[in-house]
Amino acid sequence: MLKHILTSAVFAGIVAGLFAAVINLWAVIPMVMEGELYESGERVHFAVDGSPQSDAGSPSIMDDPARHLMPAAFSVVTFTGYAFLMIAGMALAERYGHKLTMRQGLIWGLCGFITFQLAPAMGMPPQLPATPGPEVVPRQLWWLLTILCTATALGLIAFGRGVWPMVLAAVLLFAPHIIGSPRLDTYFGFAAPELAAHFVGSALAATALTWTMLGLCCAWFWVKLQQD
Repeated sequence: MLKHILTSAVFAGIVAGLFAAVINLWAVIPMVMEGELYESGERVHFAVDGSPQSDAGSPSIMDDPARHLMPAAFSVVTFTGYAFLMIAGMALAERYGHKLTMRQGLIWGLCGFITFQLAPAMGMPPQLPATPGPEVVPRQLWWLLTILCTATALGLIAFGRGVWPMVLAAVLLFAPHIIGSPRLDTYFGFAAPELAAHFVGSALAATALTWTMLGLCCAWFWVKLQQD
């Protein structure tokens, strides 16, 4: 059992991590590089003359290809860690009689996206360089609270029986957002707001696809290795 968990998680994490690296390099990294232009002052939005116009366009990712190797490696490590959590949950669910299929893997992946990305993004959306945010520690604490509440709520919805687990799940889903995430007292920033909005949408879409891939890979490797 432990061998299957380790092997499935490593394989699934590598595939999903490489997939994340590719899709981020195509859809997200160019906007990060463009945001860095505003962060460094090389490009200015709302210039001294009050004009809200600034040039659009990102530097080529081929200008410095070596800088993208570290984020790619980090993606593989991160999603391997997520894969361990997902495979452990799948193994526990199977132990209690819940059969795992590719369709179930897809659902697990979407639940992972909701837990680790979508629910926290309701209070703390992905942040582009040159976009100020609240202090780090309160944000991390709220992020952790949101993840724990959302994961527990989704577990109750999936495996709970009766009315009270559903009621508790609803309370847990709303609790972090009722408490509220840390916010700035004033709005300010250096990057173009259109770029920041585009970045949020692209980052969430990329992570949704990656979590879907992770769920499918975890289910496929787990079932395949058990059959061999």
